[in-house]
Amino acid sequence: MSELFDEVDEEVRRDQLKKLWERYSIYIVALAILIVAGVGGWRGYEYLEARKAAEAGAAFDRAAELSEQNKHAEAEAAFADLAAKAPSGYRMLARLRQAGEVASRDPQAAAKMYDDIAADRSVGAAEQDLARIRAAQLLLDSTSYQNMQQRLEPATAATSTFRHTARELLALSAWRANDANAARQWLDLIANDGETPPSLRSRAEALQALLPPVAKS
Repeated sequence: MSELFDEVDEEVRRDQLKKLWERYSIYIVALAILIVAGVGGWRGYEYLEARKAAEAGAAFDRAAELSEQNKHAEAEAAFADLAAKAPSGYRMLARLRQAGEVASRDPQAAAKMYDDIAADRSVGAAEQDLARIRAAQLLLDSTSYQNMQQRLEPATAATSTFRHTARELLALSAWRANDANAARQWLDLIANDGETPPSLRSRAEALQALLPPVAKS
């Protein structure tokens, strides 16, 4: 008798599954197609992105080679093309390198390009600070200490990647402006930072020796 009930239950289950399939099969098939299409589309997207990155990397290397060969006009054009079309990582690097190529012929224009990068909120903090440093290096001999301070002070924070160079540039700018107190302030920060690179520490000590002695009260 139990076997009979089992067979009846099995028939009922089959009948229910058949009705469910007849009712929902189109949705099940559509869902399966969407899943397959989605996975295939994602794989295709990953492949295309990897291919774009590889092509951009090769193009970046070619542009860098042009720069090393002193073909600055060609290198500038190549980096400009990458800055406009490459994936985001290479686009950022290309913008920095393009500004570097422009610096060889027009420092003021290059500084403006670096300023644009530093003001771009889509750029990482480290890249923004690097752009500030590059612009300040180009303008060190032609701009005021106040302008340098405005440009570089955000990059001198204890957590900033390029704080050592920013502090050195500010010390140099203050020294050029005959502001010994300001120069000494930045040199003290350099001296008291345990992570200051040895070569920079040596330059700071040399500049410190050029400052007039502190007046005794």
